Amino acid sequence: MFSKNNSESYWLDEAEKVLTECIKLCRLYNDGYVTFFEIHKLVTIPNYYTEKVKVLREKFLSGVFSHTALHDLLSAIEFFEKEFNSLDSRTLAILKSEITRITNAFISDYDILNIFSPEKEKLNFYGFEDVVNSGKIVVLNMNISEYSNLSKIIAAYLKLDFQTEVMARLAKNNNYIRSVAFISDEYHEYITDTDANFFAQSREAKCINIVATQSYTSLLNSLNNQYTTKVIIQNLINKFWFRTDDTFTIEDAQKQLGKEEKTKYSKSSSESSKYLNSTSYLSSFLSSDKPNFSESLNTYTQFDFIYDTNFFTQKLDTFTCLAFLSTGTGILPPQKVKLIPYFILDKDIK
Repeated sequence: MFSKNNSESYWLDEAEKVLTECIKLCRLYNDGYVTFFEIHKLVTIPNYYTEKVKVLREKFLSGVFSHTALHDLLSAIEFFEKEFNSLDSRTLAILKSEITRITNAFISDYDILNIFSPEKEKLNFYGFEDVVNSGKIVVLNMNISEYSNLSKIIAAYLKLDFQTEVMARLAKNNNYIRSVAFISDEYHEYITDTDANFFAQSREAKCINIVATQSYTSLLNSLNNQYTTKVIIQNLINKFWFRTDDTFTIEDAQKQLGKEEKTKYSKSSSESSKYLNSTSYLSSFLSSDKPNFSESLNTYTQFDFIYDTNFFTQKLDTFTCLAFLSTGTGILPPQKVKLIPYFILDKDIK
């Protein structure tokens, strides 16, 4: 997910399959509670799976499983017995490497392990269904320089869980749906392909998406897919462009803002003479007795971008942007807007 040049989709698909079956198995023997620590042990410790199968056998004989749970149990055991455990050592090593890239980030540090894999009795976050329905706010505050991969993984998990819950509300046929918001700074660090579909459909689920990024090229650099990047950009209706030197951002903004007829001017002048005298050897200037001068000024119109490149690179000061806004029923004319930072007091505003 976060390896932007990863073209080995087969290994990613296989790793996803292993994780899916691990989660199903863990839910059955751990009373519905799944942690990264449990998944890590199921994948890396050969005897751990065997121990948990013994626990599942006892639960099966006691008749506590529903029909759905029995189906999950049989499919998970069949996968491990017939597919996962029968893989050759090289393939198994690659799959374990792909999975432990994620799980190691959650178990290698003691504090991180206690936060993200706590005992079930110490849980204080029960998913986004409770958060969305009660109007709570979830804030992810992790220093990306200190927790580089972990912060991206956690951000992706939270975002995907939030997006799933928001879109699931459409199928519940509620008469009243609470408006929700997704807000992300440095969005290029946490962007994923799934955002394209979510942004396209989330308006129906009354979700407001507010994201900030350095440039469109930053998004493209993270996704490594120009078409997905363009889909995400075009699904963000309201835009604020600050000063930028990024040509991709400028060109895309210019195309969205459109063109208009602009008046252009051209000026030309000429000099001629019928009688030309000799030149001076010292100055090399021509001289004549009867020179003629002519000058012309032409005016014409040309279809050009409303805002040129210089406007984006030179004419947008700090805390000033070009706003492209929608009223919900129409689009306002693009205009230059001065924004007031929260840390400036009213008395300082001029």
